[in-house]
Amino acid sequence: MKEQLREAWRIHHQMNNLLINNTTDAGMQKTLSTRGGRTVYQQWVHIHNVRMQWLEICAKDIFKKYKALGKEAPFNRKDLQKALNDSANGIEELLSLSADNDGKVKGFKKGAIPLLGYFISHESHHRGNILLTLKQSGEKIPDAVKWGLWEWGK
Repeated sequence: MKEQLREAWRIHHQMNNLLINNTTDAGMQKTLSTRGGRTVYQQWVHIHNVRMQWLEICAKDIFKKYKALGKEAPFNRKDLQKALNDSANGIEELLSLSADNDGKVKGFKKGAIPLLGYFISHESHHRGNILLTLKQSGEKIPDAVKWGLWEWGK
């Protein structure tokens, strides 16, 4: 079960990376908001920072290894990808430790599997917003990427 938890998280993170790696720098700056809502880049920053918030609650030792990103920091693809990879590693470590502790997670009373579901749901919500923003603002995402986001079984 532990390895399946970790694998589900890894696949989910691979899907995030697939989209990030196929979004242009111009696409990262897109937003559909007319009232100051997040750009595509800021949505990725938000995803990373939410992971960090949960790590701070559930596993301070893991949290201390990584850094949050500034919400208003200028676009920097290298920093973003490093941060997301770091926080993904932190969440995987949290899931692994929780699996070793009968699925218990400090600060999340429902346990490791519902926490994994929370992360995947939250981040997939933003991935959908990102895809819609890119589409409606004229940024082309290759069909192989759009379909590839659903290829979890390969």
